Amino acid sequence: MNEINHKTVFVLDHTPYFGISCESPIDCDFIKSKLPIPPISKSLWTCAVEASVEYCRIAYDLFPAGKLIRFVVSDSAAHIVNTWMAGTQNLAHIMNAMSMVGVPPQQTQTNEYSVIHGLRAAIEALAEPTEPQREQLAAHAKNEGSKLVNRGRVICITSARDDGSMNNLADIFQTVLENQNAIAAGHKEYIRIDQCHLVIINLYPANMESMVTNRAPIDISPILRSEIHSNKANKISNKLTRLILLHFDLASTTVTGIPMKEEQNASSSANYDVEIFHGRTAHSVFLGTELVLPHSLKVGLDYETVTLKWCTPRSCGSSEMQPCLAQCRVTPVDVTSRPSSCLINFLLGGRSVLLEMPKKSGGKITSHLLSAHGGEIFIHSLNTARSCLEDPPSISEGGGGRVTDYRIPDFGQLMQQHRLVPLKPLPERQLDEGLQKMRTKLGRNSRYWPLTLGRTVLYNVRQFVEPVLVLTQKPDLTEEEKMLCLKSIYNLSQLEERQESLAIPNMGHRLKGSKKEEQYRLLWCELETIVNCNGSSPAHKAIVSCIRECRRLYPSADDGHGTAGGGTGTGSALDGGTTTVDAHRASVIRATTDSPMSPPHSMGTGDSSAAAATLLGGREASGNKKLFNTGAARSLLDVLATTERTLSQKRIDFSGRLCTPPGQVAKLYPHVGPKDPDAGQGRPADVK
Repeated sequence: MNEINHKTVFVLDHTPYFGISCESPIDCDFIKSKLPIPPISKSLWTCAVEASVEYCRIAYDLFPAGKLIRFVVSDSAAHIVNTWMAGTQNLAHIMNAMSMVGVPPQQTQTNEYSVIHGLRAAIEALAEPTEPQREQLAAHAKNEGSKLVNRGRVICITSARDDGSMNNLADIFQTVLENQNAIAAGHKEYIRIDQCHLVIINLYPANMESMVTNRAPIDISPILRSEIHSNKANKISNKLTRLILLHFDLASTTVTGIPMKEEQNASSSANYDVEIFHGRTAHSVFLGTELVLPHSLKVGLDYETVTLKWCTPRSCGSSEMQPCLAQCRVTPVDVTSRPSSCLINFLLGGRSVLLEMPKKSGGKITSHLLSAHGGEIFIHSLNTARSCLEDPPSISEGGGGRVTDYRIPDFGQLMQQHRLVPLKPLPERQLDEGLQKMRTKLGRNSRYWPLTLGRTVLYNVRQFVEPVLVLTQKPDLTEEEKMLCLKSIYNLSQLEERQESLAIPNMGHRLKGSKKEEQYRLLWCELETIVNCNGSSPAHKAIVSCIRECRRLYPSADDGHGTAGGGTGTGSALDGGTTTVDAHRASVIRATTDSPMSPPHSMGTGDSSAAAATLLGGREASGNKKLFNTGAARSLLDVLATTERTLSQKRIDFSGRLCTPPGQVAKLYPHVGPKDPDAGQGRPADVK
């Protein structure tokens, strides 16, 4: 299936209302005179034409071919300004046609003036095939399996009284669109419109308040998507500038610190900023790397720009060429300003300019290059990582140069756990069902996966939490598996309570010295992050709650703060929540790890001995009370080992006592009958 979305139609309201002033006086640098000069303002029509033509200029600069724009002027009838032919797709033709159209009429009778005439003509224009579409239709005639998808956009600049009038306009557009598709089904000169995006811009003078509210894009029907913007006439250019970034997937870059000589004094220079538009790919290729995109909101506008610093310009020789990840055409935002003109002429003269971007680890790096090729200016996204043109590293050196602590065994295990095998196709099995499940599993288990041992603490001491790392990779856990994970977490908590240092190899960890508090803080952070990423089942949530409770018991482990950002690195902490008392933790430990024969815990409160006595019962609990209520901090392992030794040293109770009913005396030898009174004392005589 081939998709083409290269059609845009502007519908400009040319009714008498658009001849009024926008009520935004122009600042003119006239010589001061004694005669008063009345304020000069543009009309609504002038504001709409200038903004739409600037929209058209940006599109033509960045897309010399492939993006087609038509203009329709609507008053008492629809006036076609240009067609889809390449000869009419230029600013000179459009401006000449607009000058012939002239200003809006001054008639007072407005019954026959309406923007609906232009909307009907715009829908017919979208149904007309362009030259690329005609070529594809001819190719599709030979291939019955392919289909042409015709998409387009209509930008209508008009004025309405209230929201009801705007909604009626959208309803009329939808009705005409459906009728046009019905006509196209039996007409050879038209093609069906598969999807249309209607953008209505309500224009009004600057000194008035509009009764039309903005409306976000909504789907009116399966083939029609509509949105409404209400703007003052003097701000229409800013609105269309914002819209063109969304319509053509563009991004803004501000080149700062450009040295230029002053126009008045050639011996001095000053630094200027120039904003340029280009494809978003020039920025998106850096996502996920160590580079930081310095986004900032444009003053007075509602879109972001990336600020890059000017570097020393260089010639564009072959020795200066660098491998790049992407390149996009560039056009200045303010094409008439002197800084923009100087920058464009400088680049067209054969010079190239490097641009700097900050790094996460500090410092700056040259990330982009501005250069001209064949009379067109491009921005190049430079490769900041190891170049593919260099010699490949040796096996001992590793894939990252000096980086040799990659988690190669863990990566091999990850591949084995997500290995794919072919399945026999079955009617009841959906196509690629296993592949989709594996993608979901791989995405869940690799959401947090440090590449090197130097960027993680958890995987250097995994022997303490091995069950948690392995079992939480499952989507669901059994009760036994959950208990095993909780037991590992409490064992780790006991290590921290005893202030035992973690045996981490010196491999360049980003720790604040070798403080145990910092080690445990990073360890708890990573452990909570990986459990959160692995699943969201009730068992996973219980494990995360257990981790947070253990972290709250030691505020020093979080360096005095319990919350920080996301879970993509070892240097951030997760939500610590509220403080929990030791008694609650002790109760949680008993509820998850103890058995009916477990002794009381030394970490419990004063009531732990009484509770243990009730649990163990009678004489056994009171005997253990002396053993465990020593006041010294004991680990869970010591408690369990002592209990096992105590049970192993116990003598098995007398079986006769177990079989005798309560209140009766147990016989020592129940199988031996009563003594014979006539029998003699002593040992019986030997049988001869």
